[in-house]
Amino acid sequence: MDKIKLEILGLSSSQSQAGSFALVLGEKPGKRRLPIIIGMFEAQAIAIEIEKIIPNRPMTHDLFKSFAASFDFVIKEILISDLKEGVFFAKLICENEHKTIEIDSRPSDAIAIGLRFNAPIYTYETILTEAGIELSEEEDEPDIQQEQEKIKPKKEKSSSSPDKLKDLKMEKLHDMLNKAIEQEDYEKAAKIRDEINRRN
Repeated sequence: MDKIKLEILGLSSSQSQAGSFALVLGEKPGKRRLPIIIGMFEAQAIAIEIEKIIPNRPMTHDLFKSFAASFDFVIKEILISDLKEGVFFAKLICENEHKTIEIDSRPSDAIAIGLRFNAPIYTYETILTEAGIELSEEEDEPDIQQEQEKIKPKKEKSSSSPDKLKDLKMEKLHDMLNKAIEQEDYEKAAKIRDEINRRN
């Protein structure tokens, strides 16, 4: 069965389930989209890796990567392998120099782990046909960034807002970044990191 490559297009808040997120995958190349509803923890784990934020303590998916590396296994690819009664199933395709192993997983966990190995994501035509959304020629690409829901609850404007960050010295920004990572406030850490990168 031919596999179709997918790419992550974004995370947006789920309108059907409060506290959940829609992970939007896109056919590459192609116009079909595959939205998968995932939990807040998995959405955060995916967002942290996309933003390349290093948490103070390893998350579960980072632990899996360290564990696999200790036994010389790598994740070759992620396969969204099945769809039953509206529920997606996935497999981690792991390999070392001696063998290849398939491990069952939820798609959200598989993708969070796969990102840490830079593993490609695939699915089958049958799944895209059944659950995919096809954009027509006239339809514009949905603006994922505009719809993107922050993983952490929104807070009042603070010293981490982009306008306020511009006024701070680099030393203060680095202190704030370390503190935000210690507190596992990754949304704040990403804003501070962006301001530091803008100045470099």
